[in-house]
Amino acid sequence: MSSCAFGMCDRQAIGASHYPSILLLHSARVMSLLDTNIIWCTNTMNTKSNKSNRDQSRRQFIKNSSLAAAGMAAIQLPFASTAQAASEAEIHIGLVGCGGRGTGALMDALGAATKVIYPQSGYHTENVAEGAKVEKQNIKVVALADLFEDRLENCRKQLKKLGIDVPKQNCFTGFDAYKHLLAIPKINYVILATPPHFRPEQLKVAIEAGKNVFIEKPVAVDAPGVRTVIEAGKLAEKKGLGIAAGTQRRHMACYREAIKRIQDGAIGRIITAKCYWNGGEIWVIKKKPEWSDLEWQLRNWNYFTWLGGDHIVEQHVHNLDIMNWVLGTHPIKAVSGLGGRQVRTNPEHGHIFDHFAVEYEYPGGVWMFSQSRQINGCQNIVGEEIVGTKGKSNCRDRIVPLEGQKWRHRGKEGSPYRLEHEHLIASIGKGTPINEAQAIAESTMTGIMGREAVYSGRALTWDAAINATHRRGPEKYEFGDYPTPPVPMPGKYRTG
Repeated sequence: MSSCAFGMCDRQAIGASHYPSILLLHSARVMSLLDTNIIWCTNTMNTKSNKSNRDQSRRQFIKNSSLAAAGMAAIQLPFASTAQAASEAEIHIGLVGCGGRGTGALMDALGAATKVIYPQSGYHTENVAEGAKVEKQNIKVVALADLFEDRLENCRKQLKKLGIDVPKQNCFTGFDAYKHLLAIPKINYVILATPPHFRPEQLKVAIEAGKNVFIEKPVAVDAPGVRTVIEAGKLAEKKGLGIAAGTQRRHMACYREAIKRIQDGAIGRIITAKCYWNGGEIWVIKKKPEWSDLEWQLRNWNYFTWLGGDHIVEQHVHNLDIMNWVLGTHPIKAVSGLGGRQVRTNPEHGHIFDHFAVEYEYPGGVWMFSQSRQINGCQNIVGEEIVGTKGKSNCRDRIVPLEGQKWRHRGKEGSPYRLEHEHLIASIGKGTPINEAQAIAESTMTGIMGREAVYSGRALTWDAAINATHRRGPEKYEFGDYPTPPVPMPGKYRTG
């Protein structure tokens, strides 16, 4: 099961300055509309009779939230000792999902440079860069697993460029390939980079097998999957195992410092927030005559909700995760949502939407506005902004108070794609493993709740969303007929 992650290169988005683009995103007309919404929310919170609830301190939510605990634990990671601890731990990796992101994640763990290509058509690749070398000599690759042999062999070929030859007997293909890999006792670190549909069960089995896990985001496509991830996280805690997710912003010093300052009151009581992943179309795999419906969907998984969750979940989860982190909790309701399939309508684009806009309500009367789009030829923006009673911030590297001195993070950043592995491995070596399962499960669920509100055209509470019983995907995995599901129609689509 190969996984190629982001359509719009997240590595490029991470390297860009979010703050100016947020301020310049819209035409004056649209920007004024957003500003009006912010003012309206501020006035509403100041006049509602239920003032004690709406004025509750954000810092109190942060203290009470499992999400905040995970975020603060990350902030307190000792950067000075990370490299030393990571170099001392003996790590034996098994990779499940040998596509572009899986191969790239493996190279990131090894400390080897990659050449990342995100084409409009064809597989996204993260192959070994010319002249790359393995920097982490204590990390060994033991086994590979993928549904498709061609994807596994490409990963194996890339490893050979680094002088790493994974023996054939440790290369597994098929729907149960991950089980064979997890049965190898030597493996103590598993990378899960299959399509999101498969990640909950694979995480559960990996933790039961006693493995530390790096799991790509998102971690599920439906509520049953999210609940499985949460339970796996609890089991990992009992067993002393680590779980880190592919939400690499949590491992960037700029985000950590900015969010710590915000949570310490740098912009006062938070009033409203907004986040965006508005980008272009992503890679697509056209169907070959010899492929069955199911094989094609598995290779072209981004365009099928049962496999990828739709892009509000698969891609926009990065921004939603920042919102949950800075606000210290998950939303309690998707109040309203709009979206559709307007431009990207060809058969190879499956049945997912190409744009979403969702209004979320958080505890304490905080409103968050979310946009995600995958349409070419539009103005792009990837970033976050939060507004408080005393100022605002892009949550990343700038804080602009209404009075006093502005703050800006100017420190150098290492690759967050490497840091997420280094931090997990260092925490394992110290005997205090990171566990991001709850945080990434709730951020994934935030995207799912927004998607379901947009698909249905109805408001949706957190409790109703996370307790939904509908499981997406076939009951039995086998190649054959599996027609493309219909495009969800608001007003007709029903959640549950």
